[in-house]
Amino acid sequence: MALWGNNDNVGSGGTVSLNYSTLAVTGSGTTFGQTGAAKEGDVIRFGIRGNGGTYFGDAVIVSIANTQSLTIASTTGLSGAAIAGTSFAISQLPKSSVEDFHYSEKQTDFDSLVYGVNQAGGLLGSNDQYLVTHEGWVGVTTYLDNLGNLRVKKETLVAMSGITTAPADFSYPTDE
Repeated sequence: MALWGNNDNVGSGGTVSLNYSTLAVTGSGTTFGQTGAAKEGDVIRFGIRGNGGTYFGDAVIVSIANTQSLTIASTTGLSGAAIAGTSFAISQLPKSSVEDFHYSEKQTDFDSLVYGVNQAGGLLGSNDQYLVTHEGWVGVTTYLDNLGNLRVKKETLVAMSGITTAPADFSYPTDE
């Protein structure tokens, strides 16, 4: 299993439910394991960030039984809230970010997530504060300073070219 891939939007559709005690994910309308869909070692992102969506966290896929059933490694990066009939996304983001509490769960005083960026100098949003200088996997942390000003910290986790992204991937942490 590679430590990271180059696709931030593998593109599996449908909805999923999670059994926290067995780590089993059951899908409806999903295509797990098929060409171009989720595979072992990918990261499943439960829920939608931004635009009023609910985000439950990320987990690494360790096995796929069929097109509608898979198992995750751990619930460490998940919120603990019930996940049933929830939208999801599949990414090949760095697995280390799933186990890093800074990038894997919503914090009370800041918000942080890892994005695949396929264009140096590209924007992660319409705000210039989201300007990035490297292609690759970038951690973006947003917070309000004590004067109420938006602050954005960008950290290049893996500098690389050839990242595949999609517009749906760019749901910004500050949109919640």
